[in-house]
Amino acid sequence: MNVLKSIGRVRIVSINCFVLLLSILTLPVFGQVGGMLTLEEAVKIALRQSPDALTAMHHFRSNYWQYRNYEAELMPHLSMAGVLPSLSKDVIISQEGDRFIPVNYSQYSVDMSLSKNIGLTGGRISLKSGLQRLDVFADPETTSYSSVPINIELTQPLFGFNEFRWKKKIEPLQYNEAQRRYLEQVEQIRMNASNVFFGLLNAQIRLKIQMTNLANNDTLYQIARGRYNIGTIAENELLQIELSLLNAKAAVEQAKLDINVSRFNLFSYLRIPEDHNLILVAPDPPQFKPIDAQVAIAYARDHRSESLEFERRMIEAQSGVNMAKSENRFSAMLNAAYGLRSKPIYFQLKDVYLDPNELQQLSIGINVPILDWGAGKGKVKLAESQLELERTSIQQSRIDFDQEVFIKVMKFNMQPTQFAIAAKSDTVALKRYEVTKQRYYIGKIGITDLNIAQTEKDNAQQSYISALSTFWNSYFEIRKLTLYDFATDRPITFDINEIPELE
Repeated sequence: MNVLKSIGRVRIVSINCFVLLLSILTLPVFGQVGGMLTLEEAVKIALRQSPDALTAMHHFRSNYWQYRNYEAELMPHLSMAGVLPSLSKDVIISQEGDRFIPVNYSQYSVDMSLSKNIGLTGGRISLKSGLQRLDVFADPETTSYSSVPINIELTQPLFGFNEFRWKKKIEPLQYNEAQRRYLEQVEQIRMNASNVFFGLLNAQIRLKIQMTNLANNDTLYQIARGRYNIGTIAENELLQIELSLLNAKAAVEQAKLDINVSRFNLFSYLRIPEDHNLILVAPDPPQFKPIDAQVAIAYARDHRSESLEFERRMIEAQSGVNMAKSENRFSAMLNAAYGLRSKPIYFQLKDVYLDPNELQQLSIGINVPILDWGAGKGKVKLAESQLELERTSIQQSRIDFDQEVFIKVMKFNMQPTQFAIAAKSDTVALKRYEVTKQRYYIGKIGITDLNIAQTEKDNAQQSYISALSTFWNSYFEIRKLTLYDFATDRPITFDINEIPELE
C-alpha cells in the first residue's frame, strides 16, 4: 500500500501541474470565473443540485407522503357536512284530500362525524351528531327543528378480505425500502459525478499527450528534413514523419473538441454556470483495507433495498391469494347503530335536545357464491400460481444478488494492484520513449521503433488515469451495493430533515 501511495502521488502531482497549466492557457476560451475542483467537491455539488439528486429527493418525498397517508387512514377523522340551504317548491295534498296546496320551503342541516378505521378487523366505527331546520313559507309561516344528538355506527365485514391487515405489513416495508433506495440513488450520484469528473480529466490528459506529441513530431520533422537534404534518409521516411506531424495536428484539434464536450457534460450534470473555469485536481486513490466478500454480502443483505423488496413482494403475492379465497367463499357485512333521535318536530331550538327517543339498528347482510362456473376457483388458482412464480423469481434474485456483491468485491480488491501496475507502466513507457527518441536523434533506430514507443507511452498515460477512475468508481459501487462505508466502518444513513417539504 505504501508503494501504491508513493507511485500514485508522483503521477497525480504531474497530472495536476499539467491541468493547472492547461487551465491557465485556456482561460480566455473557458471563462473568467473559476477555481480548483476536487473529486470530493464535485460529488458534494452533485449531491446538492444535480438533476439526479433532485429526482431522488422527489421520489423519496412521494414515498414519504404515501406512508403518511397510510398512517392517516388509521387515525380518527373529524368532518362536518352541511346544507345551507336547500330551497324547494312543491305541491302537496290537503289534509282533507280535496285539493292541492302549493308550498315553498327551505331546509338547513349540519352534521358532525368522527370516524376511525379498525385495522385489526377491517371495520369502521363512527360517532355522529346532526341538527336540521325546516322553514315552510306558507300561511302561516312555520319553522321546525329536529336532531340526532348522538349516533354510534359500526360497519364490520365478516369473513372477508381485510385490506388494513395486509397494508399494516406492506406499507412499513415499502417505506423502509424507499429510504434504502434513496441511499442507493445517492451512491449512484457519486458514481455519476465521478464519471463526468474523470471524463474531463481524461480529456485534458489526452490533450496533454497530443500537444506533447505535436511538439515532438514537429522537432522530428525538422531533423528529418535536414537529414533528407544531406541524403542520409530516404524520401519515404521523410513523408512518413510528415504524415505523423499532420496526424498529430489533427489529434490536437480532436482533443480540444473532446475537452469541450467533456466540460459541457461536467457543467451540465453539476449545473455550474458556463462562465466558470474550473481547474480539476486529480484525487489520490481511495484508502481502504481489503474487504471480505462474505462480510460484504452480509451487509448487503441487511442494508440493501432489494432485501426488503423480496419480502414485500412475497407478502403482496400472499395477500393476492388471501383476497381470491375471500371473494370465493361465504361473506357477511354487519351494520350496527345505537343512538338518540329527537321527536319529529320541535318549534323551538332550545327544545330540540329535550327528551330524545332511543334509536337502535342491527343488520347483517350475506353474500354466498352459488354458481360462478369456476370463475372463483380459477382466481384462486391463478393467485396461487403467481405466488409460486414470485417465490421462484425471488429465490433466483437472491442468488444473483449475492453473486453480484461477491464479484464486485473481488474486482474492488484487485484495484490497488491494477492501479500500481498502471502507474508503474506509465513511468516505464515514458522513460522508454525518451530513450528511444534520443536514439532516433543520433540515428541508431528508425522511425517505426519511435512510433511504437510513442504509442505505448500514450496508451500507458491514458491507462493510468483510466485505472484511477475505475478505482474510484469501484469504491462508490461497493458503497452502493452494501450501503456500508468501509472507510468509517459504519452503515450509510441520511438525515430525513435534510430533505425539504416533508412537513
